[in-house]
Amino acid sequence: MEIHHISAEHLSIERVGEIIEKNIKLALSDDAKARIIRCRKYLDEQIAASDVPVYGVTTGFGSLCNVKVSKDQLSQLQINLMMSHACGVGERVPNEIVRIMLLLKIQSLSYGYSGSKLDTVERLIDFFNEGVIPVVYRQGSLGASGDLVPLAHMSLPLVGLGDVEYEGKVMPAAELLKLKGWKPIELASKEGLALLNGTQNMSSFAVWSLLQAERLSDWADKIAAMSLDAYDGRIEPFTEAVHLVRPHKGQLETAAHMKELLTGSELIACHKEHVQDPYSFRCVPQVHGTVKDTIRYVKSVIDTEINSATDNPTVCPDEDLIISAGNFHGEPIAMPMDFLAIALSELANISERRIYRLVSGTRGLPSFLVANPGLNSGFMITQYTAASVVSLNKSLAAPSSLDSIPSCQDQEDHVSMGANAAIKLYKVVLNTERVLAIELFNAAQALEFRFPKKSSPIIMKMHEEFRKEVPFIGDDVIMYPLIEKAIQFIRK
Repeated sequence: MEIHHISAEHLSIERVGEIIEKNIKLALSDDAKARIIRCRKYLDEQIAASDVPVYGVTTGFGSLCNVKVSKDQLSQLQINLMMSHACGVGERVPNEIVRIMLLLKIQSLSYGYSGSKLDTVERLIDFFNEGVIPVVYRQGSLGASGDLVPLAHMSLPLVGLGDVEYEGKVMPAAELLKLKGWKPIELASKEGLALLNGTQNMSSFAVWSLLQAERLSDWADKIAAMSLDAYDGRIEPFTEAVHLVRPHKGQLETAAHMKELLTGSELIACHKEHVQDPYSFRCVPQVHGTVKDTIRYVKSVIDTEINSATDNPTVCPDEDLIISAGNFHGEPIAMPMDFLAIALSELANISERRIYRLVSGTRGLPSFLVANPGLNSGFMITQYTAASVVSLNKSLAAPSSLDSIPSCQDQEDHVSMGANAAIKLYKVVLNTERVLAIELFNAAQALEFRFPKKSSPIIMKMHEEFRKEVPFIGDDVIMYPLIEKAIQFIRK
């Protein structure tokens, strides 16, 4: 059994994906344990030695920061914080993203700047390793005092409150603790704030979305190559010399990828009657390439975020400091998530335009990609569906980070709305996957009208694999199950 040791070593986004996909277990490194214990000891000593109020440790929260709490009530203060902040509404956060949230919270607490006790962090690891999924709701975070609401729901089961999903069943956390023989964690001062402050909800959606975005970006090139050959497109726009005079990295990569995908195609080598292709084909390097560059930029930001401590106050034993500041603010990742949603929307947008061309009855392809149009509507409505999804994406891509609504009696007077950006990005990812799957559905159909001439070995192999799941459509059939199979094909 593979174990990932939580440590100060860099945690890559790819490694997060691998841990989740392969169900790799977690354990704290000796170094991480030492950092956690040292920080907690320092915090306890500071509380015992001083009557100076420390925000969130010996005071109330938010605009109640000037209300001092007696030392015998500090544990109850943390419980009250978690209960009062668990105000989530709407759909549940998907289990896969909650697992990423647990992993990222464990990673953040392991740096030894948060003041958590060792047993608290180890119980989070127990949840992760045993497949215990706290029930977390999507809506409620402003993305500025950290992800207070979703992280409250994530943390309640530590003390036997809230709900969890375990082995496919939703149950009260108290029932789960009894089933496992675990005692509720007794929170010490500052621990509730360490758990609730932080950007792990936003970051988890971002990590998941980036992993999907890289997959979809690669698929977009492959599907576009099949569409290009099916549409009798030209290869010249992918010539390296064209892109060296405007050498954006993603543009160069995409042009090279398209050339590679189409190498050996009989169709692409045919004489072309038309001088130019529409932009949705001709400008694939410029559009898909910009998406690649956007993914690269957003990934660099999220990579930094998930390797950071983002709660408040920050406890720095080496500097003998406990500082209340703003590392919980989601602005650094809210804007990039909005940017990624815009990029993926464009990937779907240009895909829908290629779908439209394929069903348009031009360049020798039959109307709506059926041999007998009229009696059969064929692929007519697949384009409608893609257009509907693309239109919705355009609404979802409006930036959440443009908005700010003050909260907490105006103490928290500027917020990032990064959690809303995360939710919208999640939806855009799924929508983009749907549009690309519909394009593949159409491209595979169109390509067969070019037979016996063949596309490249790479494209023909992809077509062959797709045909194992989705058949050629001769006469009208019910289409939605086939669209779902196309979605699952590119998801695999």
